[in-house]
Amino acid sequence: MRQHMVVANWKMNGSRGAVGHLLRGLNSSMQSPRCDVILAPGYLHIDQVSRELTLTGVSLAGQNCSEYSDGPYTGEVSAKMLADSGCKWVILGHSERRQYHGETNEVIASKIELACSENLGVIYCVGETITQRDSGDAQSVVREQLLTALNSSINEESRIVIAYEPVWAIGTGLTASPNEAQIMHSYIRENLRSIEAINAEDTVILYGGSVNAVNANDFFSQVDIDGVLVGGASLDAEAFCRIVDMATLKREN
Repeated sequence: MRQHMVVANWKMNGSRGAVGHLLRGLNSSMQSPRCDVILAPGYLHIDQVSRELTLTGVSLAGQNCSEYSDGPYTGEVSAKMLADSGCKWVILGHSERRQYHGETNEVIASKIELACSENLGVIYCVGETITQRDSGDAQSVVREQLLTALNSSINEESRIVIAYEPVWAIGTGLTASPNEAQIMHSYIRENLRSIEAINAEDTVILYGGSVNAVNANDFFSQVDIDGVLVGGASLDAEAFCRIVDMATLKREN
């Protein structure tokens, strides 16, 4: 049985004071989550979160890593550095990296390979733009993202989570309907079956795209949606804890 998962992507937000306030809220409101909870703070706050978070069963993730293992790459952060800082996971392929930093499926494949070599779990983001969806290309775009980045990058020991994030729903307040999301999640699982190193039935697939405490439960109700990747709402401790509670209840039922 797949474990429900809730991932918080704090993106480029927060000061030490703001992160401390958020952590105090999480520490006081989240009751020993019985689903997988992962926090992805900014690089400079990873150590602070590791020290100040008192909850058990919560893991840390980097928001990205370099395609290189080490060397003269000023400003980059390697998978090895993330693992050394206590991270268990890394988010790769996020549409903001693709859009603003020109990351291709091939570059992301290199990052996935390095992350797996450092025993980091990978939360791999896929999704289409509104133009691609309107032209009927959403599924083919997602399929290419999956097969190009995963086929040569992983083995049976790799920990891979897929996050479907329609680009048009990220930070816009728009969301795919639960049914639209389920159709794409089912399609993703179908395509994962063609990747030899992946057990498609056991692979956790998340939905992301303006997820909040109001709509999260609708996504948890879908058979192929195993959790959510939360952006803005994860900066509100109360809202994020409500989402975690929903995931726990759905798992128990």
